[in-house]
Amino acid sequence: MASPPTETGTPAARLVHVSLDGEPLTRLSPLLEADRAQAVADLQAENRFAPLSHPVARDAGPYALHLSIYEGRLVFDIRRADDSPLVAIVLALGPFRSLIKDYQMLVDSHAKAVEEGREARIQAIDMGRRGLHNEGAQLMITRLNGKVEIDFPTARRLFTLLCVLHHRI
Repeated sequence: MASPPTETGTPAARLVHVSLDGEPLTRLSPLLEADRAQAVADLQAENRFAPLSHPVARDAGPYALHLSIYEGRLVFDIRRADDSPLVAIVLALGPFRSLIKDYQMLVDSHAKAVEEGREARIQAIDMGRRGLHNEGAQLMITRLNGKVEIDFPTARRLFTLLCVLHHRI
């Protein structure tokens, strides 16, 4: 069964593999590990990802994405599905910092609420996380504008992975 075409007009404008590069993920809290695993699984199942800023990369999909933070910048190492390099896109983390800080605060609050068994508090925190993810997704779309075409659900998942990566620093 063929994949449906994206706005770029090709079913190849998608990610087939996503990995986080850098330190091992062993230092993540159970909630962050669950967020990471779910975001990666959801991205690999359904996404729209089309590099725009590099002529060779535009038509080389589907893609593998290696995300990392290097020298205070978010690096999108975009590769062909066979893992051969295509292009790297680097974004400053500055615009994301306050959202990342808020996300970490919510993760910590969630863990405490779970320990205390406060169901109403857990639900309120989850609502806050959803709103924060929406704001982070919009910022991700804005920052990747003209570089990579992504849809809103893809942007939300990429924001989650950014928060996980940042937590490891």
